[in-house]
Amino acid sequence: MPLVVLCGRPGSGKSRRAAELREALGGPERPAHVVTQAEGGRAALRAEVERRLSRRDVVIVDAGNELRSIRYELYCAARQAGTARCLLHCAGGAGGPDEPPFEEPDASCRWDRPLFTVRGEEPLPLGAIRSALFESAPPPPHRATRTQPLQSCGFLHQLDRVTQDVLAAVLAAQRSGAQPGETIRVPGVAEGLVLSRPVSVAELSRLRRQFISYTKMQPSDENLPQLASMFLQYLSRSIQ
Repeated sequence: MPLVVLCGRPGSGKSRRAAELREALGGPERPAHVVTQAEGGRAALRAEVERRLSRRDVVIVDAGNELRSIRYELYCAARQAGTARCLLHCAGGAGGPDEPPFEEPDASCRWDRPLFTVRGEEPLPLGAIRSALFESAPPPPHRATRTQPLQSCGFLHQLDRVTQDVLAAVLAAQRSGAQPGETIRVPGVAEGLVLSRPVSVAELSRLRRQFISYTKMQPSDENLPQLASMFLQYLSRSIQ
């Protein structure tokens, strides 16, 4: 069930590299599947990856994966499935003015490694990629990725209340005329949220559900004081 995540700007050759990987890594006993960005965006991509990871196949994600938060979600999916993974950065390309910003992968971040980078017509480091996927023991699931029951009945209630309060503050600020680039403050939280564009109720609600889903995987009363701050950081990374 190895997972290869591609990332890079538009025009960097991701689809060509995905086809090369599929040819090189797949075979009669080990099918290789390419999952592409499709209608439904980020959530649909993650859902398709998780569905494929339930099988004994190679999964190759052919998408920009521009944001660290997206790559972190795929990292969590791989760890929860107990499978090896790697990240292939296709350097180059030129994003247009309407393209989302690209956050360069950083090998010091656990969700961006093992990290391989190719430029232009450079050959793929297939030997190193095969070693990372097929010869390395996958890290075991840990508290951040292993589904487990909530230890505190109050945790879920607090999580629901805090995220509702943050959404209410963001929506109230937008109704009051807050403009992109202005800092939105949430009562009781030191840091603020700076939005680059207006955000709808539907999008905020979707992001809230995603955050709750991930946070429930690692319930800890130690996180209670930081829940609002964590949610603001999640919104900041997710809304571009």
